[in-house]
Amino acid sequence: MKSITIKGSERESVGKKATKALRNAGQVPCVVYGGEKPLHFSADELAFRDLVYTPNAHTVKVDLGEGKLRAIMQDIQFHPVTDKIMHIDFYQLFDDKEVTMNIPVQLEGNSPGVRNGGRLLFRKRKLAIKALPDKLPDFFNVDLSKLKIGDNITVESLLNDDFSILHPDNTVVVQVKTARAAVVIDDEDEEGEGEEGATAEGAEAPAAEGGEN
Repeated sequence: MKSITIKGSERESVGKKATKALRNAGQVPCVVYGGEKPLHFSADELAFRDLVYTPNAHTVKVDLGEGKLRAIMQDIQFHPVTDKIMHIDFYQLFDDKEVTMNIPVQLEGNSPGVRNGGRLLFRKRKLAIKALPDKLPDFFNVDLSKLKIGDNITVESLLNDDFSILHPDNTVVVQVKTARAAVVIDDEDEEGEGEEGATAEGAEAPAAEGGEN
């Protein structure tokens, strides 16, 4: 998995007054858990841009000058009015210790079901997994090229020995449902079809992640 380096400074004072002063100076107070004791540090808000404002998943290298450690973002708090980053919690990574992380799902290819008028429903845009840090994937790649009307792709087809997916095997990730204008054709007719039609990105895909955290 790709990593982003965050350069910051260790915090000696963690009281409300010191935290407020940091925020007024454009710094984000952070805590890294998982080690022998919590590590408090701060970094410029702009340093978190590529980590926070992206659909991709990344690990983090926290660079405090004298030492570096690997971590993943666990929780983030935004200001309710300005949406500025108020606080971030991280969890330290160790080579021999599994970690839980949400991994994004990416769709590729054209669905025959969508070309025939079906509706593409993207049920799980992220999947929670448990793995050793070096086994964390950047994303799940889901191929739509054989997805006909009435078909679906479940977690079972994405299982891998490198990690555990923390959802039941029958959890639907993406499916094509019948629409009023849908045309159901057999395999022979489908083979003669051209490549015109909606792609995954152009299909109707309402967010319905079903209680995802």
